[in-house]
Amino acid sequence: MAIQAKGRLNEDSVALLRDIGIRIDDSKRKFLAQAPDFPLEVLYLRDDDIPQVVAAGTADLGIVGLNEVAEHSPDGTPEGSSLQIVRQLGFGECRLSLAVPKSEDCDGPAWFSGKRIATSYPNILRRYLADHQVEAIIEVIAGSVEVAPAAGIADAIFDIVSSGGTLISNGLKEVERVFPSEAVLIAGASMTAEKQSLLNEILFRIDSAVVSSKKKYLVMNLPESAIDEAVVILPAMRSPTIMPLAAKGWYAMHAVIEESLLWQKVRQLKAIGAEGILVLSIDKIIP
Repeated sequence: MAIQAKGRLNEDSVALLRDIGIRIDDSKRKFLAQAPDFPLEVLYLRDDDIPQVVAAGTADLGIVGLNEVAEHSPDGTPEGSSLQIVRQLGFGECRLSLAVPKSEDCDGPAWFSGKRIATSYPNILRRYLADHQVEAIIEVIAGSVEVAPAAGIADAIFDIVSSGGTLISNGLKEVERVFPSEAVLIAGASMTAEKQSLLNEILFRIDSAVVSSKKKYLVMNLPESAIDEAVVILPAMRSPTIMPLAAKGWYAMHAVIEESLLWQKVRQLKAIGAEGILVLSIDKIIP
């Protein structure tokens, strides 16, 4: 598996592997590291090298931004790549956007006609311009794209945006959001049966980890008269677990809920008499 050598995507990728029981000792950073508890080797590469390495079969799998997959495909889209996107991973979210100096009054794609645009993603940008029938000059820059307008290299930039802080610090503003991206797990076009079996195991573990990260475990005490209402409020994964307490007429209820619904459900449970509500994180849910 090829992963980014450094940066936030490296940290998130290593954390995901650790979360699914695959430990990588990167205390002594090497180009290649062996997982001691799973038949997996990890290659540390530049993010823009990962799609080519996986497509060439040097690595079987890779974790990389969707933007890199699209940039290195023949037509500038993920669909045009020979790689398989086997799972969206839900981290590393960002976007490729067009940005201009704050003093400019950009009123849409037509503004970029005849302008010089600095970018590290010429293929995606070229397709966007073609789709909007805009002819512009693409200046390909390997790094520090955001300084191009101030340096007089370009009139605008096309680059990755996360929070937008880098744009602001360089006197730029985001004007067109072009391509949403996140980390994806990619694989080559073909794989042996043995390696496919290992990939299936990895996907099974990832799905379990992703499901658990979006849920919370609730434990509470409630009177017997409130059980039916509580079951309606908390349908849980199949149905809540209900156990009698030593105090007559009182029960303990255990349930798993979506984290996004947590506070709504807690208010409803309090309203029907639930007490001592515990909210616990879930390590894993095995479907």
